[in-house]
Amino acid sequence: MTSEAMDTLGQYKITVWEEESFQGKRCEFLMECPSIMERGFRKIRSIKVESGPWVGFEYPEYQGQQFILEKGDYPRWEAWSGNSGYRTEHLLSFRPVKCANHNDSKAILYEAENFQGHKFELSDDYPSLQAMGWGNKEVASIKVNAGAWVAYQYPGYRGYQYVLERDRQNGEFKKYSEYSSQAHTNQIQSIRRIQH
Repeated sequence: MTSEAMDTLGQYKITVWEEESFQGKRCEFLMECPSIMERGFRKIRSIKVESGPWVGFEYPEYQGQQFILEKGDYPRWEAWSGNSGYRTEHLLSFRPVKCANHNDSKAILYEAENFQGHKFELSDDYPSLQAMGWGNKEVASIKVNAGAWVAYQYPGYRGYQYVLERDRQNGEFKKYSEYSSQAHTNQIQSIRRIQH
């Protein structure tokens, strides 16, 4: 085991169940899981995050729609998808969000791809970017300078979720298709820091 892996043990813990309401087969994880099927599960239908923030994915190998999983209980899919316009009743892969630092998070939004055009610097949560002065419904590129963020398609932290981390892609998301493997739109209207 590497020293990095030893340092993170205990900082991240998630327990998953194959059925809703914490029923059926269960397993605890301290590290990422690229495919729950390799562990003998068909799907994940309920989750308990005991420590650290995690991101769950609709498909194996961290593909598909993303869902942020912070400390707490998720007895059914509605608990992790929240007000998402996208419905997925199970998750098939997940990993910890290691660079989350709620107190020291910084990001810059840009109106054009490749960090061009009007920019908007962030260091706080914004339930409505337009209400805070961002003139567009779209964000074409994002640079995460510190921490980890979750961006949402609509105001009030609703719609598709995009987890944006400093330690992924060097924090540089040059076009909206880099936000996730399933980024359907560059529409981002709310954004918040990930809790750790």
